[in-house]
Order: sequence, then structure tokens, then C-alpha cells
Amino acid sequence: MTRFLDSDVMGDEELVERTLRPQLLREYIGQDKIKEQLKIFIEAAKLRDESLDHVLLFGPPGLGKTTMAFVIANELGVNLKQTSGPAIEKAGDLVAILNDLEPGDVLFIDEIHRMPMAVEEVLYSAMEDFYIDIMIGSGDSSRSVHLELPPFTLIGATTRAGMLSNPLRARFGITGHMEYYEVADLCDIVERTSAIFEMEITHEAAIELARRSRGTPRIANRLLKRVRDYAQIMGDGVIDELMTDKALTMLDVDSEGLDYVDQKILRTMIEMYQGGPVGLGTLSVNIAEERETVEDMYEPYLIQKGFIMRTRSGRVATPKAYEHLHYPFSQDNL
Repeated sequence: MTRFLDSDVMGDEELVERTLRPQLLREYIGQDKIKEQLKIFIEAAKLRDESLDHVLLFGPPGLGKTTMAFVIANELGVNLKQTSGPAIEKAGDLVAILNDLEPGDVLFIDEIHRMPMAVEEVLYSAMEDFYIDIMIGSGDSSRSVHLELPPFTLIGATTRAGMLSNPLRARFGITGHMEYYEVADLCDIVERTSAIFEMEITHEAAIELARRSRGTPRIANRLLKRVRDYAQIMGDGVIDELMTDKALTMLDVDSEGLDYVDQKILRTMIEMYQGGPVGLGTLSVNIAEERETVEDMYEPYLIQKGFIMRTRSGRVATPKAYEHLHYPFSQDNL
């Protein structure tokens, strides 16, 4: 069973995403509000010959936070150094990265909410005043060393902005909330990807793919590759609306873009808990998924599409969920 939300589905996936990655803001499809703001901030920073303020990008997985970081660096005309929160295990790791920066460089830290607190504290002075104080040696021979840093721009990306400490969050001068994409924008992305990889696809098929991609470009591109495979084996290679529907149905991706796990979440809530309320931990155990996976990767889309609600007592399936899965609904279910 294919799961299109898995964050560890990589291999050639990462290479494909890099191939598809736009280089400049004008090439970046969607996220218009963030792009308009960044265009102004970047032009102003370049006009003053200053480094751009630190940027925090947050939102569900697959919406283009990493791509936006690369675009920002390209627009500024500087190098980008990339790492992730879990990869920076101790303060010395961060010091080595910071010490390698050139004036104006962009440092991109993905999953920044997963940095250890000791590492995060080193970032405070680096972000605010471009210096760090580090201790060398131990015991009586230890001493503090003051290290000046060149002006740089930190871009942090996170799927869980609420887990960032207040001191760290306050040091970002620019924040951007990455929203789920509209169907029209996803359709443009599907057609752009098809053109790059010389796939033959109809506009109607691109719309259908966009509708069933959970508002997420990464999923749209993954589904497109699987639909292409299906069209090549079961048809003449042309991706039309019928081939798209058959391929996505085979992959358990329904008309609303819900996959097997989404449907399992809703069915569990309805069949075992009469629609809820049910706690996230209990729900995660029932469907054999990690709590963080459900909370970060599945729940946001189900809430955004109106299939579940968060209440003080737990998660509740909405009338729309009952209707979509063809369960009878009455007011007693609320």
C-alpha cells in the first residue's frame, strides 16, 4: 500500500524535487502573500546593502518551505548553507557552521524546532548581534572566547511553530505561514512538472490530480509519477482524466484527496467512538501510527477540509466526514 505522506519516502524523490525547484520568486507558483512580502523585504535589504532579516517559515509538510529558502538565497545572490535541527547535536556543531559563513550568506535550518536547547541558546546572540561566546577547555583551564560573525540570514523551517521557544521565535524579523495550495496553483505545478519530464497530460487530468493532492505540491508531483506509470502500462502513455481517476482509485486516493490512513482515522472515530470526542493519543494507538505523524501530517488537512474538529474533550468527526464515507448521521452523533 503506497502512502504519499511519508516524509521518509526519498531516494530519487529528493533528486526529482531539486530538478523541479524554481530558482526565483517569479517562478515560484502559489504562496502569493509570502512572495509579495519577501519581494519587498529582499529588495529593501539589497538597496541598503544589508543582510535580510531572519525568516521563519512554518506550515504542514510538503508546501515548499525548503524551496522558498533556496529562492530567497538566489534572489539575494548569496550562498545557502543547509542543515537540520536534529543534525546539530551540540553547540560546537553550530559554531562550526556559523564560523563557515560568508557575509550575507543564508543559513537554512530545517525542522528548527528539534534543536537541543543548548544549541538554541548559542543562536540568540548570533542572530541578534552576530557574535557567539564559546567556552574552550575545562575546569580551571577553561576560558571564554568571543567570536565575531559576519552578517547573515537565518531561515528556519518548521511544521510545529508552537514548539519554538519564545526567545527564538522573537528573533525572527520575518515570519511566513505556508498555506495549503489552491487547485488552480496545483494544476499549474502539475502541468509544469509534466512539461519538464515530457509527459503528455490533458488539462482536465491536471485539474483532477490537483484536486486530489491535499493542497500539497510534493504530493501532487508524487501522484503524477504514479499516474504516469499507470498510463504507460494500462494505456497509451497519455495521462487523461479517465486514466488519472483509475490510477488514483487504485492508490486509495479518493475524490477529496484522502488516502487510506485519512479514511482509517475517520472510520475509527465513527465506528469505535461514535464520532468522538476522542483523544489524539488514543486515536494514534488505534490506527497504529505515531502521535506526531497524525498531528503533523494528517490532522491539519482533515481539519482544513472540515472532516474533523478539535474540541476541549478531543477530536470529533463532522457531519461532512459521515457523508463522505457514507455513514448515517444524526444529531445524537454530536
